[in-house]
Amino acid sequence: MNEITTPWQDPDVVDRLLAAETWAVVGLSGDKNRDAYTIAALLQRRGKRIVPVHPKAATVLGETGYASLADIPFPVDVVDVFRRSDAAGAVADEAVRIGARGVWFQLGVLDEDAFARTTAAGLDMVMDTCPAIEWRRR
Repeated sequence: MNEITTPWQDPDVVDRLLAAETWAVVGLSGDKNRDAYTIAALLQRRGKRIVPVHPKAATVLGETGYASLADIPFPVDVVDVFRRSDAAGAVADEAVRIGARGVWFQLGVLDEDAFARTTAAGLDMVMDTCPAIEWRRR
């Protein structure tokens, strides 16, 4: 049985988000040396649709990029956030506004107030871990 160590790493929530299909990756650029690129490529290998979200929107990993979450013209399941903790909360708020199903803050990214707002709005949320780590644990 999985033990919950923090409310933002609930194994059931992690499992639900890992099963989601469409992932908007905030901070994804074409820089292959960045973690966002590596994880987006992993998501694709796992059969996920990735959506690059970056102010300098470009095609990344064969997918059309958008400058903001609000610009994406189709539903998003998970908003995967590659931003510093002090900027990540605003992205979580955007995820709520666009009707995403969940938000994932990457390893080292924590904002307990954003977690409270996002989950109060009915979204699943995970913080301070990475899909690659969580798939290895399973």
